[in-house]
Amino acid sequence: MAEHYSMIINGEAVDTGETFAVQNPATGEKIATVAQASLADVDRAVEAARAAFHGVWKKTAPAKRTRLLMKVAEIMREKMRELVALEVLNTGKAVSGVIGEVHQAIEDFEFYAGATTKIYGQTYPAAPFVLNYTLKEPVGVCAQIIPWNYPLMMAAWKIAPALAAGCTVVLKPASLTPLTAVKLVEICHEAGIPPGVVNLVTGPGASVGAYLAEHPGVDKVAFTGETETGKSILAGAAKTIKKATMELGGKSPNIVFPDADLEDAVNGSIWAVFTSTGQTCEARSRLFVHEDVYDEFVAKFVERTKSLRIGDPADKTMHVGSLISRKQWETVDSYVKIGLGEGAELLCGGARPEGLEEEFADGHFYLPTVLANVHNKMRVAQEEIFGPVVVIIKYSTEREVVELANDTIYGLAATLWTKDTARAHRVAGQLQTGIVTVNHPYTAFPGTPFGGSKQTGFGRELAFETLNLYTETKSVLVYTSDKPVNPFGL
Repeated sequence: MAEHYSMIINGEAVDTGETFAVQNPATGEKIATVAQASLADVDRAVEAARAAFHGVWKKTAPAKRTRLLMKVAEIMREKMRELVALEVLNTGKAVSGVIGEVHQAIEDFEFYAGATTKIYGQTYPAAPFVLNYTLKEPVGVCAQIIPWNYPLMMAAWKIAPALAAGCTVVLKPASLTPLTAVKLVEICHEAGIPPGVVNLVTGPGASVGAYLAEHPGVDKVAFTGETETGKSILAGAAKTIKKATMELGGKSPNIVFPDADLEDAVNGSIWAVFTSTGQTCEARSRLFVHEDVYDEFVAKFVERTKSLRIGDPADKTMHVGSLISRKQWETVDSYVKIGLGEGAELLCGGARPEGLEEEFADGHFYLPTVLANVHNKMRVAQEEIFGPVVVIIKYSTEREVVELANDTIYGLAATLWTKDTARAHRVAGQLQTGIVTVNHPYTAFPGTPFGGSKQTGFGRELAFETLNLYTETKSVLVYTSDKPVNPFGL
């Protein structure tokens, strides 16, 4: 890997003097320096994106955009091992999960490559002798601000549909994990995407991200991150009435009904909360278990949680890697202490693992943690912890658990475990979430709308309908009669 990573503006590597360091979270060691953008750099990136939008990209035939996006996917597949290794190094996440994330990033480009030529308008007989047809036109310059938990995958989720729709991009990755985003933009240029179509600026969200959000040269903002930051990004975008997509926090429920297959429910529920070290917005971190199966389920769940392997993220036998930073470690630990102070019972975890290799002595590892005897009004049941912590809540009736599941400011995902098909459909229809999975924990596939409601945000990513968020609909009305137009009868 490189020792230094530059910004990319108008197809060129850009360094303006200031830099910041990025670390390997599993060891605490510095792994590279990254150029830090000034506000002038952001201006240059926006100007390059606007020039490329008007000069070349929106005029590029959809079929050619298809070929270019497919070429991006092809190169990503050729560099799969490099991308996986770099993502593991920069995020500290277990390689077993990162492999799937990189595969999906590739498939995102393939999906949107196929969608590029399917962006259609409509026709409508508006009135006698008036033909109305619509055109779908690209929005323009898009500022895309991505989080640190899925750096490459989130970049693909944002860049691919924007390019498919004919938009140009200024990407701002998280300062903690910018490396694979830089590599992806380099791959875009290697694939033949013209200079200025995809630009990348790096630096703090409080300055660079905020400036992008309110920049008058930006037409749309797409943001993924925590809810409070999303509110400030949205406020900045509102200054010029930009289109926006917000994918924010979550506190997702996982409901085990008494007729569930407990083996499947235990195994799937463990993955649903502890994958990516719990640092995922759709983590099913509120586990509701029916009183009839509560004792059996919890015993199995705790036993198997204790068997999870935590350590070297590059080791394919590990299930859980490190948290992203010391700050995040302290946040997670503080929430566990808050939960215990509120009366929760610690069934396992709640500390740094023992016996780690010396290489990882300064890494940010935290044991998968289970808190029981929790009620839904506790802070640990309401606030997003963003770490490997699950709270278990006992319930008695279907109506009760639906009310408890919906009693949160968030509305991203939910998982149900039941053999009753009617119940699954009935409860899915009542949950205030953007995604419901039944008898499995997986939420994101290319082509499946991903997003939430309430303070989780608005807009859907990963799907064909995402293209509506990167296009404007223009209505054209054509008068077709052979009689002259004389509305006032003059």
